[in-house]
Amino acid sequence: MARSFVETLRHKYYVTFKVLVFVLATMLVVFFIPREGKFRYEIQKGKPWQQESLFAPFDFAIAKPDDQLLEERSQALKSVNPYFLLNREETARGREALRADFSRAWARKYGDQKPGIKKASMAVMLAVFDTIHQVGIMSVHKAVEDREPTALVNVVKDRVAQSVPLASLFKVKSAFDYASMVVSDKKNIDKELVINTLGDHFVQNLDYSEQMTHQDNERALASVSVTYGMVQQGELIIAEGEVIDNNKFNVLNSLRREYETRVGIQSSRYSLLGGHFILTGAIFAILFLFIMFIRPDVFEELKKINLILLLMLFIIIPAFVIISAMPALLYFIPFGILPIIMITFFDTRLTLMVHLLSVVIIALVVPNAYEFVFFQFVVGFVVIFSLVNHNKRLFFFRTSVFIFLAYTVVYFGFLLIQEGSLKMISINQIWAFLFSSSLTLLALPLIYLFERMFGMITDLTLLELSNTNSPLLRELASKAPGTFQHSMQVANLSEEALYEIGGDTLLARTGALYHDIGKMDNPLYFIENQLSGYNPHNDITYAESASIIVGHVIKGIEKARKARLPEQVIDFIRTHHGNRRVEYFYVMEQRQNPGFQPDEREFSYRGPIPFSKETAVVMMADSVEAASRSLKVASEQKINDLVENIIGKQMETNQFINANITLKEIFVVKKILKKKLMNIYHVRIAYPE
Repeated sequence: MARSFVETLRHKYYVTFKVLVFVLATMLVVFFIPREGKFRYEIQKGKPWQQESLFAPFDFAIAKPDDQLLEERSQALKSVNPYFLLNREETARGREALRADFSRAWARKYGDQKPGIKKASMAVMLAVFDTIHQVGIMSVHKAVEDREPTALVNVVKDRVAQSVPLASLFKVKSAFDYASMVVSDKKNIDKELVINTLGDHFVQNLDYSEQMTHQDNERALASVSVTYGMVQQGELIIAEGEVIDNNKFNVLNSLRREYETRVGIQSSRYSLLGGHFILTGAIFAILFLFIMFIRPDVFEELKKINLILLLMLFIIIPAFVIISAMPALLYFIPFGILPIIMITFFDTRLTLMVHLLSVVIIALVVPNAYEFVFFQFVVGFVVIFSLVNHNKRLFFFRTSVFIFLAYTVVYFGFLLIQEGSLKMISINQIWAFLFSSSLTLLALPLIYLFERMFGMITDLTLLELSNTNSPLLRELASKAPGTFQHSMQVANLSEEALYEIGGDTLLARTGALYHDIGKMDNPLYFIENQLSGYNPHNDITYAESASIIVGHVIKGIEKARKARLPEQVIDFIRTHHGNRRVEYFYVMEQRQNPGFQPDEREFSYRGPIPFSKETAVVMMADSVEAASRSLKVASEQKINDLVENIIGKQMETNQFINANITLKEIFVVKKILKKKLMNIYHVRIAYPE
């Protein structure tokens, strides 16, 4: 039995890998999920309590609302007086510098004359300096910028703190004014010299003390109680049908916090882990089954599954980390970035499913899960409606604005339900929505990154590549103008056909534009570029001609790789001739050498044959458009025969057996090609008489 199980795994290893990546994703989510219990009741302010009457299961304190606590802490901080230390060392150095500068200034002005006036002037100057600096000159600091003159500050002198009014302390200007006033009343001194010298030597000797002020701030914050009451075990919290007002909401929210904390501490770690694993595993199992049954094309490619799971983890794990560390920053997370990236790679159904399942996983641990899910539910639809079928980068900016508006409108709706008015609007919450919406623009570089990582291609890239002003297409138009025009026609024909039968029209158009870029090296060897009537094939053998014609596929692949075109576009270069023969030169070789059988490999393209609906349609359009140029007189019958013969031979040589295209779709393609060619050559339909 064990051998049978191993054999089953060996034959279904690809499916096994897919199961393993889902299990790995589940384990990563469970590893990062916050280890807290989940309160089983949903609390919605302004709505009736739909559950049975709730009694307190244990004693708990009622926490103050966040806005009240924030206001009380702000007031507590305002009551703290900033500390300034008197710097006596700096004062002493300033005093010595003052004495020395005064003596030099006196000597320059008077020499050794008037010693008595010098002594008196020196005494007055030092007395004024000492008086001012004993009070103190404040250094400029933001801690006192907005304070009233009557506000108190703490001045520390010789380790003794004293609260004094801010107005009683000097600043440099007020010190100069005070000194001028005192000196002006003195006699028998050189007032001008004293004032000028003093003005240059005032020392800001009251330095702000960050450490002492911070300690007082901490004490003030610690004195603010985070609770305002107690609920006793068994006490009625809320009765069935009672409306949840502000007070009841605070009590219920306090019970929720206490409950989740106690469950997280008291419950077995393995019980919480098991519960999280079951719920998370169930969500990933739903996604697995959805992809397997609803989107089998995605399920077939492991890289697409890996991309989906990586995008989910990219938003879920950071959300868990932020919720654990700073729950208040929840709405700063750009949840809209997930559906934006998803819809550039996948369809709307899968995008919405992945977004909602990711939101449900995050909702397992967020407070007010209903509000959170409602917000993100709306955002997911806003992204889908604004980006579906819109592939210009400008629309990403528009989507960011729409996300912000959606967040804001839903927020106003909840405010009206819970508060009954818009008076309680939180500007911080609006800023959070704006920040989150702005961060969704990071989707643009991330999309490019994921394209490169997973080898996938988006419509944004295809639109850029299909621009005829791109370097490679401009080079093609310059070196091989006939080939460029042929490629444009093939692109138009392919796009029209795929629009009718269903397929990726943009991918086919882009592939068709580049399918013949290998002709740039030898443009004159291809008839659409021979304008002068000269044919270089006349100067070489048929085998050499076939080699040049066949070689344009290899050269095209090399040029595409050098230009770093996506592999999905290079596939059109590889497959547009399949493994068919270059029939004209093969037949001419046989005619030139009767009885000799040429080596078919020298006259055949290397393949592969088309393996998708898009590559098959481009092969048909390419052959039909090229052959139509040989029609000297185009008529409805000739165009009909041409299309039927060429596509019939392609089917006879099994060119489409690997492509997911039906006979009915091939019939529609032939019909479209005939119609478009008749329009190109202005052929009128022959009406019956």
